[in-house]
Amino acid sequence: MSNAVPRMTNLFLQLGLDASEEAIAQFIKDHQLPTDVEIADAPYWNDAQRQFLTEQIAADAPWAIIVDQLNESLHEDAVKLSSGLE
Repeated sequence: MSNAVPRMTNLFLQLGLDASEEAIAQFIKDHQLPTDVEIADAPYWNDAQRQFLTEQIAADAPWAIIVDQLNESLHEDAVKLSSGLE
């Protein structure tokens, strides 16, 4: 793993994804998850991405905060819907 500062753009780079602001916003929009699907269980990750996310959360590593932020963003639509905000 690199010594990159944990930021959303660097998380996307770690995951091998386009890290531009537009690409991140589009990824989040296109990959919303139901409330009962954990981020690491999302069907669109490859094995290496899934392993990275799982390890960072389990280790409560510096990346865990950013992974949690991505998790919240990926569940935003489902949370709004379940709470009647949409």
